Amino acid sequence: MTRTYYDVLMVSRRADRELIQVVYRHLAKRYHPDRDASPAAATRMAELNEAYATLGDPERREAYDIRLEMGGAMAVSDVV
Repeated sequence: MTRTYYDVLMVSRRADRELIQVVYRHLAKRYHPDRDASPAAATRMAELNEAYATLGDPERREAYDIRLEMGGAMAVSDVV
């Protein structure tokens, strides 16, 4: 199963913009490479940034949701 940006941010598709921002900030603090010494921290942070850039922008989110409904959402691994 392909992970979506919603999966990356661990929010539902019904989440509003404010919740997405709060969750992103929390996860960014947790997984930022300066705070997380694991080798995967930079990759995880890049996934979070891409997911937030898409879901945090209403126009990009709408386009993404349309692709998702049509079954054509990009896999997270395709982006990073």
